[in-house]
Amino acid sequence: MRRLRSADLSVFLAIAEHRSFRKAAVDLGVTASALSHALRAIEERLDVRLVNRTTRGVGLTEAGERLLDRVRPAFLDIDAALEELDAFRGQPLGKLRINAPRAAAKLVLLPIVARFLKAHPAVEVEIVIDDALVDMVSGGFDAGVRFGEMIAADMIAVPIGPRHRFLVVGSPDHFERHGKPDTPYDLKDHHCIRYRFAGGAFYRWEFDRGGLELGIDVQGPLTLGDQDVMLQAAMDGAGLAYVFESQATEAISAGKLISVLEDWCPYYPGFFLYYPSRRQLPGPLRAFLDFVKSKR
Repeated sequence: MRRLRSADLSVFLAIAEHRSFRKAAVDLGVTASALSHALRAIEERLDVRLVNRTTRGVGLTEAGERLLDRVRPAFLDIDAALEELDAFRGQPLGKLRINAPRAAAKLVLLPIVARFLKAHPAVEVEIVIDDALVDMVSGGFDAGVRFGEMIAADMIAVPIGPRHRFLVVGSPDHFERHGKPDTPYDLKDHHCIRYRFAGGAFYRWEFDRGGLELGIDVQGPLTLGDQDVMLQAAMDGAGLAYVFESQATEAISAGKLISVLEDWCPYYPGFFLYYPSRRQLPGPLRAFLDFVKSKR
């Protein structure tokens, strides 16, 4: 058996972490076909099958899983050693991949990233918009943005951006026809625009007043999976929407929407930037964390 080169291991590692030839190919800057041929050559050289290819996707064999467990820590140590050179370079250099839901990206992440890139022109940032919870390590992400209660306990979380709250909003025409709800219980008499998570579950509208916490499973003929579209649907008179206050402020000021039940809509801590615990943080991530903390 001929020994593998580090480049060969990089090919295997990219495929193993992405579980996709297409995504791994993009990461390495080659075609999926070339990557498939490279892996086949590696397996022939080792005389061991590492990857199972099926119509449903890519999976690792037992041998592949064992090789991944041994190779990944070594490559992380190499990456960490290279990242330490940033201290001698004077500024961070490299790529930073962040996963975030659409609302978080628009409301808090993009404004901060825009300022960060001006301060660190040698860093490239990729923001992947995904409302579903993802495995950060297997997805190849350096960090993510979510609400605090949605972050796994083994992650390190740092507040990013201001506090937020949701508001119940509707068009003036809707309230002329149906009146205004006095309590969250009155929402049963209104068409509400429901929000479905990427995982399939419906979001229950959350309220809190005087220590009384309510989770209302609203009903209505329209279901959407995007807050901006929900806001537009509410302005079009499709029903009541439960959206971020900062999203609705302009429409409320313009008289296109009216907010109700504001005393039932408390503020929440907001979003958190989270990342896996590591001995050495990649230089771009470390610089971004420092930038976020300096802006709080």
